[in-house]
Amino acid sequence: MTTPTQIAEDLATTFAERAAEHDVPAAFPRADVDDLRRSGLLGLLVPVEQGGMGGGFADYVAVAQLLARGAGSTALLFNMHASVTGSLAAVPEDLARSLGATDGFFAHREKVLTAAAQGAMYGVAITEREAGSRLSAMQTTYARNGDGYRVVGHKSVCSGAGHLDQYLVAARAAPEHGGTDDQPRVSHFLVPAGAGIEVADTWDPHGMRATASNSMTLDVCVPADALLGGVEGLAVILSHVMPQWLVASYAAVYVGVARAAVDEAARYLGERVVTGERGGLRQVGFVRSRVGRADADVEAARLVLEDAARRIDAAPGDPETNRAVYRAKLLAGDTAAAVAASMTETCGLGALRRGSTLERILRDARSGPLMPPSSDVAADVLGTAALGLDPFDGTDITPW
Repeated sequence: MTTPTQIAEDLATTFAERAAEHDVPAAFPRADVDDLRRSGLLGLLVPVEQGGMGGGFADYVAVAQLLARGAGSTALLFNMHASVTGSLAAVPEDLARSLGATDGFFAHREKVLTAAAQGAMYGVAITEREAGSRLSAMQTTYARNGDGYRVVGHKSVCSGAGHLDQYLVAARAAPEHGGTDDQPRVSHFLVPAGAGIEVADTWDPHGMRATASNSMTLDVCVPADALLGGVEGLAVILSHVMPQWLVASYAAVYVGVARAAVDEAARYLGERVVTGERGGLRQVGFVRSRVGRADADVEAARLVLEDAARRIDAAPGDPETNRAVYRAKLLAGDTAAAVAASMTETCGLGALRRGSTLERILRDARSGPLMPPSSDVAADVLGTAALGLDPFDGTDITPW
């Protein structure tokens, strides 16, 4: 039987061959996504009863790292999808019911997860101008509309916008629905693609270009069961209590990107001809030292990430688990950026040629420290906890 990691490894090879053709025009990697649909990996985190693979966070981490070694942008799209299916599948029924979830929510969850196992792909629409990904600062609103909700707003960045089946949209209760600025009630809704969603071609970034993260304007009506968790106001609470799908899921992608930088540098150095000798740079001491340090840094980030994944599967929401989650994101983002820069410097100007593999990896890696929560925010959470303060209420900075 083929394992998820074997599937991911095979796909990564193909993704790497296509990466440049998607990167240059900042085009959605449709061929990669079609492969993901056919592979069954979109059901990685879906319970076996709904036709999925029944994987946990550690399985996601293993797969996402491999996909990112092939194409960082495609791996980020997979990350967004996994964040939806993973968070849905991981909510225990007794906990959801204790919070007020209805039978309608569970029926809708089963439908969404079954569709993912059959090839449906989901995205995440959180980021807004002036708010970034801070849920408590969202300006997109929702209010009751008959038996369901009306969601209205604008998302400045949404990976895969216009190409996916449904989107996880963060929105705050509108004033007419009891929302206030002092205590915003933020919820997540699963919004199907179609009428009421307009996508603008605004994406022309430095790196991760093939995520096609264009802006999205929404004015949609959704049924009551589209409310994630079946209860209003859970978004900020859950981001504090169990932040893994908002934090450590990104870490898996950037550890994979960091490893891709080392792999590509090794290939490049072995191929480059210097004074008539192929691979001559490998005889230079500082070149070997740089590659050795990069290898050690990536391996350290990987071990921290995989420790966090094991903790998440064993004890989600535990304070030590959550510290491991933020630690993994901080190290993954910073390591990816630093290692890719070092490997590019080691290889020389030829590796910076526009269109070279290492040049693309360098650009993709640079966004690692910026992905939410940024390295500075993740470090602040860890430092606050280490100093004995409450990392969410004990300072003037909150991650969400």
